Amino acid sequence: MYELIKNQWYAAVSSKDLKPEQMLSLEIMGDPVLFFRKSTGEVSAIRDICPHRGIPFKHGRLVHDMVECPYHGWKFDGGGVCREIPSLTETQKEKLDCTKIKVKSYQVQERYGCIWAFIGDADFDQTKCPQPPVLGDMPLNAKPNMIQVETFDCHIDHAVIGLMDPAHGAYVHKSRLWRNEKSTYEKHKAFGPVDYGFQMKRHQPSANSKAYKIFGGQPTTEITFRIPGNRVEHIQIGSRYFFTATGLMPINEKKTQIIQLSYWNMPWLSLLKPFIAAFADNFLWQDIDAVTKQQEGLKYDPNLMLINDADTQAKWYYSLKKEWFESSEQKREFNNPVKDVTLSWKS
Repeated sequence: MYELIKNQWYAAVSSKDLKPEQMLSLEIMGDPVLFFRKSTGEVSAIRDICPHRGIPFKHGRLVHDMVECPYHGWKFDGGGVCREIPSLTETQKEKLDCTKIKVKSYQVQERYGCIWAFIGDADFDQTKCPQPPVLGDMPLNAKPNMIQVETFDCHIDHAVIGLMDPAHGAYVHKSRLWRNEKSTYEKHKAFGPVDYGFQMKRHQPSANSKAYKIFGGQPTTEITFRIPGNRVEHIQIGSRYFFTATGLMPINEKKTQIIQLSYWNMPWLSLLKPFIAAFADNFLWQDIDAVTKQQEGLKYDPNLMLINDADTQAKWYYSLKKEWFESSEQKREFNNPVKDVTLSWKS
């Protein structure tokens, strides 16, 4: 159940955290990955271990858009190919073709202010896996109005189902702008399948979700989730929009990174950005706190249970993972186990 999913695109680095001619090292699925941005703005990623003596490249520097190892100056390009070994004499260069020395490289995409990395097999057909999300008609070079990057001290599965859980809000996110246990009532939401995931179909937000009132008018919202851990909420008010894109990435089996990016086209909303950022940070930290406390119980390996309908999204997540592993092993098309249904719960 708790196996990590490979052959997937993961939200890895916020674009603003990687300036031209800078490097950033990040652990993904227990493996060190070095991201670097060339002087041209292009982003590359290679395994952050020099194959010569094992020192991480992150302790080195970029030279002419190549990563230079700090130990002996070996230089590698964005494809992981060694381009120079300074210690070689001219005669030795004729005998040793340094370009045959390579480190693992990773395919990357940059869109909407986030750098995505494909973590998996080099020969995997990427048309047969979920792609990084598309946010309406926004250009791919659009910059987010707000960015949050945090770490959950838990396996990605617990982070995912904790964030999608519709029943915890009144207890974890108590707020005058949200709801509490005294303001809960029944909810009935229509869901359906999408590629590699599911969607809470467009609807008007619940009356006790006061935060939505900040947008004015009659907002509607649609929430889409796709494996391995990507969620997009699209709030629409006429021609105005508010997108929240959330990407979860396994650092290792016990830590999970979350990148949450928000975009809007309402200039007046930017005036409230400090207030919105404070609310969003507090909201996210409440989730982190709940999951951190959950680990105290999980260390005893208890038998856990999921109920209908409040936990159906969690059940779908595990079913989607199971189908991904089985379809990959059997080399067949992915068959989405999610069906159209209306789920009901109280929150």
